[in-house]
Amino acid sequence: MNRYPWWKYGLMLVALVVGLLYTLPNFYGESPAVQVSAARSSAQLDAALQARVLADLKTAGLEPTAVLPGADTLKLRFKDVEQQIKAKDIIQQSLGESYIVALNLLSNTPQWLSEIGAKPMFLGLDLRGGVHFLLEVDMKAAVDKKLQKTASSIRRELKDGKVRYGRVSVDRDSITIQLRDDQTVDATMAALKKAMPDLQLTPSKGEGNFKVVASFSPASLAQLKTDAVAQNITTLHNRVNELGVAEPIIQQQGEGRIVVQLPGVQDTAKAKDILGRTASLEVRMAEMDPGKIAEAQQGNVPAGFELLPMAGVRKGQVQEILIKKEVELTGDNIVKAEPRYDQNNNPVIGIELDSLGASIFRDLTRENVGKYMAIVLVEKGKGEVITSPRINGELGGSFVIEGGGMTVKEASDISLLVRAGSLAAPMNIVEERTIGPSLGKENIKKGFDSTLYGFVAIAIFMMIYYRMFGVVSAISLGMNVLFLLALLSMLQATLTLPGIAAIALALGMAIDSNVLINERVREEIRNGVTPQLAISEGYRHAFATILDSNVTTFIAGAALFLFGSGAVKGFAVVHCLGILTSMFSAVFFSRGLINLVYGYRRRLSALAV
Repeated sequence: MNRYPWWKYGLMLVALVVGLLYTLPNFYGESPAVQVSAARSSAQLDAALQARVLADLKTAGLEPTAVLPGADTLKLRFKDVEQQIKAKDIIQQSLGESYIVALNLLSNTPQWLSEIGAKPMFLGLDLRGGVHFLLEVDMKAAVDKKLQKTASSIRRELKDGKVRYGRVSVDRDSITIQLRDDQTVDATMAALKKAMPDLQLTPSKGEGNFKVVASFSPASLAQLKTDAVAQNITTLHNRVNELGVAEPIIQQQGEGRIVVQLPGVQDTAKAKDILGRTASLEVRMAEMDPGKIAEAQQGNVPAGFELLPMAGVRKGQVQEILIKKEVELTGDNIVKAEPRYDQNNNPVIGIELDSLGASIFRDLTRENVGKYMAIVLVEKGKGEVITSPRINGELGGSFVIEGGGMTVKEASDISLLVRAGSLAAPMNIVEERTIGPSLGKENIKKGFDSTLYGFVAIAIFMMIYYRMFGVVSAISLGMNVLFLLALLSMLQATLTLPGIAAIALALGMAIDSNVLINERVREEIRNGVTPQLAISEGYRHAFATILDSNVTTFIAGAALFLFGSGAVKGFAVVHCLGILTSMFSAVFFSRGLINLVYGYRRRLSALAV
């Protein structure tokens, strides 16, 4: 007798229910929304801010259909795109630069489905759209940053060579090294030519004006700008990987612009914030004398110093300290940054330096015991002091940053940015848009309809040609689609047009498996075996062939996933998942249905196959 034990029927029922629940969210669609996030640690997302935003919208005649406050975001849902765009402009104008206001698309999935983790799958830019950014690299800032770094290297080389020098200053496009006499000019030229052969060095030995001017050659400047774009692209890739975005597109456009497309991204405000921030760390010496700070706040800033605010200051209290402009150490020497907790369970950032950075940091702390240094976070050319500790002794290549009032989220965000790498130069977002389906709703509908009509045609053919076994094959084919969509939704995969092609291929392979089974059952009946034995032997013999064909195809799909990229990798993911679901539906599920139809008949004389 062909009967499944009850636990197998229970497994079929559970699979069916789970498949329905996790496929269902894909049919509710999305609605336009505006998302508000804090751009600075001092910006608060509280009830007062929400009331202010709603009042501004009401004054403009706009009413959100839903208000969804969160721990660190505020989302407002609107009925159409026109209201969404108007609301974004109004909120951005009202809140200013302290907040990030971005367009978003929110799923209409009911709350009860979201509570069990049932979410719709992501669709790629070619189907659902996503976020498109056009970023412009600030080439002047790239050159300035390189000049500052070169100036620090010059100071270190002259110090190691025991060459006495005066002030090392960065001008518009060059570095000026003030010296005392002819001998130090010659010594400086010799040291820098050996250590930095790419620099153009111009000595000056006029009376009372001994100096060396260092600058970049035109070829070096061109290479610097090319490297800045390349480094920014690499850094953006790292940051997008940290965000967990599937199948991103990050590529250069023109000389100094970068296109970033994030298909299926949900938290657009977070993406905008992470991509646009420079987040480089600098170590500088600090002056903590209250009298000098008070004089600087009145406008008497000493030469070579600047006033920078302390990060994390709350309730409008502005605290500034004097920081030397000279950068002792940069984030380029950081190899590891991660959020941690200190002995009092307060969030801190653990930093590890490379060998060069550890050597510089060791010398700096040894020579400045008793003084103060500042850890400065520089974002878009603006610096904030995270912490300004007193140097009590020599430190090595590992230390922690403790920020007063630093939250767990701030520590995590800063660690992410530093870990992903600092940008070679700041970037401005010159274009931002939430993209709708590039094929249009009509083309998507046609694609859906063609798949549906193809499925119906196959089902009708199978039912006519294989009768009852064809009905079971059609049902198992439908189950295959259901399980595949549920898996894609559970994994939050991004579905693109190549993914849809993979679904069509999975359907073809699944129905091919059923054809093999049905033909094998027919063959057993022709050989004169009983109907019950024909079912058993047909499934048993066909399984070996089905397994062989699916394993070899799975290996090909795995190779595409390992060595492919972009759309090819997306195709491979859906293809491999489709093989797994087709094996389950075409063999296990269809056998269970056949057992229900024929397995309990004691006197079975014929099969409808």
